[in-house]
Amino acid sequence: MVSVHSKAAELGNPSFVWRFGQDRRLALIRRYAALEDRRILDIGCGIGTYVKKFREFSPHVTGIDIDFERVREGARSAPNLLMAVSEHLPYRDAVFDVLLLNEVIEHVRDDRETLREAVRVTRPGGHIFIYAPNRLYPFETHGIFLGKRYVFGNIPLANYLPGPLRRRLIPHARAYLKRDIRRLVRGLDVTVVEHTFVYPGFDNIIRRSRLLGTVLRRVLYRAEQTPLRNFGLSHFVVLRRNGAPEVR
Repeated sequence: MVSVHSKAAELGNPSFVWRFGQDRRLALIRRYAALEDRRILDIGCGIGTYVKKFREFSPHVTGIDIDFERVREGARSAPNLLMAVSEHLPYRDAVFDVLLLNEVIEHVRDDRETLREAVRVTRPGGHIFIYAPNRLYPFETHGIFLGKRYVFGNIPLANYLPGPLRRRLIPHARAYLKRDIRRLVRGLDVTVVEHTFVYPGFDNIIRRSRLLGTVLRRVLYRAEQTPLRNFGLSHFVVLRRNGAPEVR
């Protein structure tokens, strides 16, 4: 990845608080995998917001992040946070039952190698959950660079620009088409259980206008059941590690 002036640009903003949007993503995860007493790894855990939530289901939860300051801050309230890079996970093979990459693969140095490592440390029958930016979402949520100036915010239609121009404006974060995700998982020892799209939680909009936020949730969450889901904020991908699960 490129050198940038803002940590938020380079690494993305972690989940600082637990709100409706996080609850909704957790509910989707629980639809496909039990969390109770499972060994869980959150890759790119930030300050450990998901780690703390997962610990309501299991004591065997670990988070890793590349940023020392975030790990140090998170470790004040969440155990088992480590500094590590996703391309070289410090674990032996087939350790975890559940892995989460929540808006992470767009920031890593090598997204393919990150997924390869995720599969390596997942037990046969275990699940890998990926949320990743959708190139068809009408807004780019990571901000853009205008020369050396970083402009934070939701930038309309930036993801629809040709690839070279998008990479010039947004060198700090990838966005994926469905075929890009297929390319990333091709050849890995996994089965794709689910690949769909989700719209945002609209928590910030709800804070400013409950009526507008409620309408957006009602309309767009229904749209997730139609072809309009293809324009959602994020890919939601569920991978299952091939092989028979271990008997417990």
